[in-house]
Amino acid sequence: SYTSTNMSRTMLKDSPNAALNKTLLNKYLDLPQPDNKIQAKYIWIDGTGEGIRSKTRTLDFVPKHPSELPKWTYDGSSTYQAEGGNSDVFLLPVAIYRDPIRRGNNKLVLCETYTSDMTPTATNKRFRCNQAMEAVKSEEPWFGIEQEYTFLDFDNRPLGWPKNGFPGPQGPYYCGVGADRVIGREIVEAHYRACLYAGVNIAGTNAEVMPSQWEFQVGPSVGIAGGDDLWIARFLLHRIAEEFGVIVTLDPKPVDGSWNGAGAHTNFSTKSMRKENGIVEIEKAIEKLSKQHVKHIQAYDPRGGKDNERRLTGKCETSSIHDFSAGVANRGASIRIPRGVAEDKKGYLEDRRPSSNCDPYSVCDALVRTCLLNE
Repeated sequence: SYTSTNMSRTMLKDSPNAALNKTLLNKYLDLPQPDNKIQAKYIWIDGTGEGIRSKTRTLDFVPKHPSELPKWTYDGSSTYQAEGGNSDVFLLPVAIYRDPIRRGNNKLVLCETYTSDMTPTATNKRFRCNQAMEAVKSEEPWFGIEQEYTFLDFDNRPLGWPKNGFPGPQGPYYCGVGADRVIGREIVEAHYRACLYAGVNIAGTNAEVMPSQWEFQVGPSVGIAGGDDLWIARFLLHRIAEEFGVIVTLDPKPVDGSWNGAGAHTNFSTKSMRKENGIVEIEKAIEKLSKQHVKHIQAYDPRGGKDNERRLTGKCETSSIHDFSAGVANRGASIRIPRGVAEDKKGYLEDRRPSSNCDPYSVCDALVRTCLLNE
């Protein structure tokens, strides 16, 4: 409606994208596309380890498998991944999704990045993770990742928060409903449907504890697929929020003080854990994890633990970054065994330490190497 459009323009007055008339685009997206031409958007992780980049090329066939897609290059000196004198970085397609923005036969193509001598770039964590997944294939590791995030306006304040001061204290917002409880649901719904269309194994979504904070989950997925799905889901979240003129941050502590931070709780199980009396295997895994706490903290955010330090304080439903702990149904522990798992004596464990801006490949890699490869 006119009123809500005007309101959002007031709230996002500094956001150039919010001011654009989005309905004009449909006129062009509705143009018939030649049968022998498709658009393939190549997507990759930049040198920060958390930024996502993309560019599009035209193909004259509909790809069914990543191996059919051509390699490509980009300017790594503009993505913090190469020097200007030798700036070409290679894109190797590894997964294909349907494109919910362009639709039709158009595709999203997730890529790994390689330097000119074809070694993985420093932020290509997928390469090493995939090696670990191949080594433990027989155990069929499952991952379910809970991605928390926060909407921001162009002042970098959480969307809809008063310009001076704060909203009412936490309590009514988690899984809330109502105009005074939730902010930005349109983006959440658009993202959910786009993920389903794309082929992302998205499991659900909910409003989080802090106003303007949300969560979606991917999985359970076997092996490398969980990380692939999460990166594509993140790309779609940023891309869809862009159309609304809203910023998405994966910062683990977007607001200081007693406001909840954001994590990427990772649920992990193996075939042995899912069998009768698998709780024994879960406890063995927790024992191994307890001895590798520092290694995991270093792998669980892009800055080797520095980001998580602001979040893992032992308050606001987090454990302390300095101590390893585990417990049944304990949201203040490093590792939580869900109540239902303890009762069934089989299932999975939840690692609550990964930061919202973690690289899921690093997290899944660390879990497999510690719990299964005994590294």
